[in-house]
Amino acid sequence: MKKFILVFSVLLLSQNLFAASDDELVERARAIHERVMTLDTHVDIPFNFASSEHDPLDAEAQVNLQTMRSGGLDNVFFIVYVGQELRNDRTYLGARADALTKFDAIHRLVDLYPDEIGLATTAGQARQLYAEGKLVAMIGVENGFSIGQDLSALAEFKARGAAYFGLVHNGHNDIADSAQAQERFADVPSEHEGLSDFGYQVVDELNRLGILVDISHASKQSMLDATRHSAAPVIASHSSVNGVYVHPRNLDDEQLLAIQENGGVVQIVAFDTYLNEGRGTASVSELVDHIDYTVELIGVEHVGISSDFGGGGGIAGWNGADETFNVTLELVRRGYSEEEIGMIWSGNVLRILEQAENLAARLN
Repeated sequence: MKKFILVFSVLLLSQNLFAASDDELVERARAIHERVMTLDTHVDIPFNFASSEHDPLDAEAQVNLQTMRSGGLDNVFFIVYVGQELRNDRTYLGARADALTKFDAIHRLVDLYPDEIGLATTAGQARQLYAEGKLVAMIGVENGFSIGQDLSALAEFKARGAAYFGLVHNGHNDIADSAQAQERFADVPSEHEGLSDFGYQVVDELNRLGILVDISHASKQSMLDATRHSAAPVIASHSSVNGVYVHPRNLDDEQLLAIQENGGVVQIVAFDTYLNEGRGTASVSELVDHIDYTVELIGVEHVGISSDFGGGGGIAGWNGADETFNVTLELVRRGYSEEEIGMIWSGNVLRILEQAENLAARLN
């Protein structure tokens, strides 16, 4: 009987120690989450964003200003996305108009709630707004179809606040081949064998303007061409890795090493079907599995985080801005330091954006 009591007491003590240890870990994670700037590089918006139909303060969406505050999501790249269509003069004009509509919507957001959120077009502005206690909005463009064949449109996008520019989406365009050719557009497997001649001009112009080249959605050869040609670091704004789970949208080791050599950053995305084979089963743990793999291969200075909220993203434990802390908690569980977590959440992206800005200043 005494032996049973002794064993029971040891088990009870162990449980209490584990509970105390877990409580301490959560407390430490919360403190880190408060101190670092969290930045999500990919949140899609509807066409009626920041209107009477979609109030960004409290709209029923994965991200609104209230859930950003409650979840500790400090900075969001809102996305100017246009879908791919057949390419002709009419669809080029329509794509440009759709893009400008979304630029206007993001500007309305900060005009509606200037005390809550500000628009940052540079890394320095993002840091300043964060220091003032405001939420931060930044702008990324998804799908180069939005410029058609007009290189001058990039300067207009820069003037409207674009900080990164996605070369391609689902389906080839005039800039690059897509990782996912589309039969509905009569796509051949590879139209340009990578970047087109126009695509190289686009990369050069993005470098000149200080806009990051986003290689997510690009075919492997397009991605390698852009990464090796760009004089500034590139960003994969929302991608995961084949080393954990193979998917056409994920990056393989050769691509990751090319990004490392270029000095760029891979933003691991919380998109269920890019993380594992079971639809609807991916969790924060698996998101961080992809982060771990990428950190081990190319270094913590080349890794970041994105959600693709509003565009199909969301996983168990991080299905909205209000659950952002859970990502920090898992990073702490895996042994990442506060400095590393700060780099992953925002430091790396802001560093390469600043490098792109500095290059543009020299080129101009």
